[in-house]
Amino acid sequence: MQSKTNATKEDIFRDLPVPTALRKMIVPAIASQLIVLIYNMADTFFVGQTNNPYMVAGTSLILPVFNITLCFAGLAGIGGGSLISRLLGQSQKDEARRVSAFSLYLALLIAAIFSISIAIFMQPILTLLGAGENTYEYAKQYTTFVIVLGGVPTVLSNVLSNLIRSIGLSKEASAGIILGGLLNIALDPLFMFVLLPKGYEVMGAGIATCISNCVALLFFIIVILRLKKGAVITFSLKTGFPNRRNIISIFGVGVPSAITSLLFDLDYVIIDKLMVSYHDLALAAIGIVLKIERFPLNVGIGICQGMMPLVAYNYAAGNEKRMNDTIKLSCILGLVIAGISIILYEIFSVQFSGLFIEDAQTVKLASDFLRVRVLATPLMFLSFFTVYLFQAFGKGRISLFLGMTRWLVFNIPMLFILNAIVGMYGIVWSQVTADILTVTLSFVVFLKCKPKMEKNR
Repeated sequence: MQSKTNATKEDIFRDLPVPTALRKMIVPAIASQLIVLIYNMADTFFVGQTNNPYMVAGTSLILPVFNITLCFAGLAGIGGGSLISRLLGQSQKDEARRVSAFSLYLALLIAAIFSISIAIFMQPILTLLGAGENTYEYAKQYTTFVIVLGGVPTVLSNVLSNLIRSIGLSKEASAGIILGGLLNIALDPLFMFVLLPKGYEVMGAGIATCISNCVALLFFIIVILRLKKGAVITFSLKTGFPNRRNIISIFGVGVPSAITSLLFDLDYVIIDKLMVSYHDLALAAIGIVLKIERFPLNVGIGICQGMMPLVAYNYAAGNEKRMNDTIKLSCILGLVIAGISIILYEIFSVQFSGLFIEDAQTVKLASDFLRVRVLATPLMFLSFFTVYLFQAFGKGRISLFLGMTRWLVFNIPMLFILNAIVGMYGIVWSQVTADILTVTLSFVVFLKCKPKMEKNR
């Protein structure tokens, strides 16, 4: 069984028909993305059942810090994973093993330093984030278990998921994330309402999240230990360091990925800040819409995650036809799903909005916002699809340029411009307007840079 596991990955990258290979890579990735989306809402949902606004606020304050840990995971996981797939395409298995070990210990080091720093400077950091007299203790409880104690397993489990997927084991890569997500959903009410006394619900949510991430990490460790000796993904320090060029390549792709993720979160923060200047119903409505629109977007991200190792491998192997077939089929699939989401959200916007709140005014406002925001779904998919492609090619500078241009030149400025000109609905229309410009730029850059990629192989 172990030998079969290691042999199959080459079949997926090199021999299986492209639709079959994509299905094996993409379906598990999409499933894990949807579970991640659901379990990210779980803590908020269960804490909300306490009807204590201070508890809800205390947990919400930590979101920017938690997102930073995921950015660290992207730095080592996407940077290392993309490179591993390319090295396998060039038949450099030993160097791929060195990159694997380096990426894992890089993630461990960064996550440990970050968690320790949060522990030491927790009070000023929470105060800076807005924790006050009524919310500080809840924010502290949640931070202690999710970031200080849970930061390392969170980062490592996400990095391992990316690295395992990079060698073709998409099912295993997704299974660990799904396991952690489902366990978190199950443990939240157990710790919050059964095991811990009343008043400690936030602590219970934090403990549940920490345990679920530790279990996910343990699952990935078992997967690696079950691989045959000499497997690409390894913890062994005996492999040595990768060469300098490949270390630079890890950061060259990983850092842009981390920065782009941070800017994505910044965009959401600014939307909330602008909406709150109108009225509470507008803030509640856009909050609902930002959650609903994540479903097709997370499916698109799953498509990109499953596609990237296939493209990276065949790019490095010089198999241009298989690479292009993979790109085209992935792009078509993502656009079809985006189109379906537009139809469903336009028709059932009121029903989808009503799942999150019963207030008629808020539902009406959220459904109006959703009908506009969903029009940007195919554009948003094409935007990050292009960024993932350049990460697969190892072109970190280009992916950084596209990511920073999208958020700092188009999206975020457009929020302020249309808000000033149109008002509240200008904020809602900003995504469509900005991403038309982003997709146009991405298309031009892709056409311009593709001939260079062919020469480099």
